[in-house]
Amino acid sequence: MKDLKQYYQELFKTHGANHNAVQHVSQQSQEVRFALFNTLIDVSDDVIDLGCGLGDMLPYLRKNGFKGNYLGCDFVPEFIAFANKLYADDSKARFIEFDINKDPLPENYHHVLISGIFNNPMDDNLSFIKNTLTKSYNACLSSVIFNALSDYVDYQDSELYYVSPLLLFDYCKRSLSPFVSLTHNYVTKDGGFPYEFTMQISKSAKELDK
Repeated sequence: MKDLKQYYQELFKTHGANHNAVQHVSQQSQEVRFALFNTLIDVSDDVIDLGCGLGDMLPYLRKNGFKGNYLGCDFVPEFIAFANKLYADDSKARFIEFDINKDPLPENYHHVLISGIFNNPMDDNLSFIKNTLTKSYNACLSSVIFNALSDYVDYQDSELYYVSPLLLFDYCKRSLSPFVSLTHNYVTKDGGFPYEFTMQISKSAKELDK
């Protein structure tokens, strides 16, 4: 993961504190993803934002009524230092340097939210995704909510990683929980194509009724 960490450190150094530093096309596309996550949690739930980057999800959730505890986790120390300083006045939010491959996830949080961390090519993407989802599901109280780039597209960028939503649905359904939902009909910009998907892996049926 060293090269990937350096990649994000260089993006932050080059672009500063904006969506480009965390490899999002635009703030608008970020907020489409955040809005979908927001519909799947309750305002009083406690959440882990795994791969939080600069903590951009926190102000979006707060603006839309979220009152729970928030823990941002990322393996880029510059991101964590920036976020801790920027959101120091939020007494229910904190940020920690964290590596999902090495560190145990904190428990007693309702949801683990995972946005964008599965999009970079690595030696074994599928194992990384499965291990991350398994660790997250075992640590959470209610659900894991994540997005990824779909292989249901007519073009694939060689610098990004695309995965079958059906393959991951099957893995989650068979190995983690019978309560799995898949959303694959949204776009991140007006007139766009649904090139990604969001999945929720829940501990009970009531999470899917929100």
